[in-house]
Amino acid sequence: PHYMIGSLMGATTHIVAKSREPVVSDMNLAIVPTATFEECPKDLDIICVPGGTSGTLAAMRDDATMAFLKDRGSRAKYVSSVCTGSLILGAAGLLKGYKATSHWATRDLLDIFGAEPVNARVVTDRNRITGAGVADYARGVQLIAEYHPEPPFDAGTPERAGPKATEMMTAMFEPFVAEARKAAEAAMKRL
Repeated sequence: PHYMIGSLMGATTHIVAKSREPVVSDMNLAIVPTATFEECPKDLDIICVPGGTSGTLAAMRDDATMAFLKDRGSRAKYVSSVCTGSLILGAAGLLKGYKATSHWATRDLLDIFGAEPVNARVVTDRNRITGAGVADYARGVQLIAEYHPEPPFDAGTPERAGPKATEMMTAMFEPFVAEARKAAEAAMKRL
């Protein structure tokens, strides 16, 4: 999303965090913020919140992050997220009454925030745009591994992956989903 938004003619993008200290992603990629919450412009055209696992939980539990998103999201022209970033939007109170999606493992948690979970790759409801998983990333991993099975697999959704693969992946996500549920319920109590 950063590349696409940053490539818009005339666009100014901000990578925003509580401080300008590097933020380390779930995959140990350091991302350097260009603005703090205080330095970020008050009125934004687009907010795009990324997903992840531990970073998602930390953001949902952080009062300063929630206050920043609630404030800027209340005025932004478009409020968007990728993957589990929709849980962060929900925790900030920005999805109540909206249709939304998330990674399939956490999609059902959106109803905790008063959102209507939708099983779709991208959901647009008024000025809210939420995206499920990361299809291009999955294709990239397949390319790096030169993974070209014969016959090819079509397992990009739980419905297509089949029960065995879905049960295995669901079990892998259980601890994260349990923590995300706790964080979601705590966020709703704060709202």
